[in-house]
Amino acid sequence: MSAGARAARPSRGGRSAPGTPPLIRRAGIGDAEGIAEVFLAARAGMTYLPRLHGDEETRAWIAGVVLPSSQVWVAELRGRIVGFAALRGQWLDHLYLAPATQNGGVGSALLDHVKKARPRGLDLRVFQRNTGARRFYERHGFTLVAEDDGSGNEENLPDAHYRLRP
Repeated sequence: MSAGARAARPSRGGRSAPGTPPLIRRAGIGDAEGIAEVFLAARAGMTYLPRLHGDEETRAWIAGVVLPSSQVWVAELRGRIVGFAALRGQWLDHLYLAPATQNGGVGSALLDHVKKARPRGLDLRVFQRNTGARRFYERHGFTLVAEDDGSGNEENLPDAHYRLRP
């Protein structure tokens, strides 16, 4: 699975007040359900992705694989998880947002937090068709390293390797 965005049950009122910064904090096992909801909803909005796993399998993967093997941070608005980022070594494996919070600064806040956690740089992969994410990462200083045919991801979709160096 690659770096992307959305929430199954958006909070009432959708976006927060302009300029309201999200609370960024380290995720715990108790956040697994909220993280899974964001992940599932984000991926549902990426209509080019094949659906390879059911919701319960995805929830178990978040709780049993992502949280124990990665450094994960969540972004909260009004006490609700609206995004998350997962780091494994120098790799940003996931950055997803609730759709109602996209283009509102939450993704930038999460990415800024991740950059501080990895001051020597970051690598990530993003689906080539995810043009919005590609523009987002490029705006934040990432440069394209390579594109490939997707044989390295379970979706078998072409992806792009981006890198950020200080």
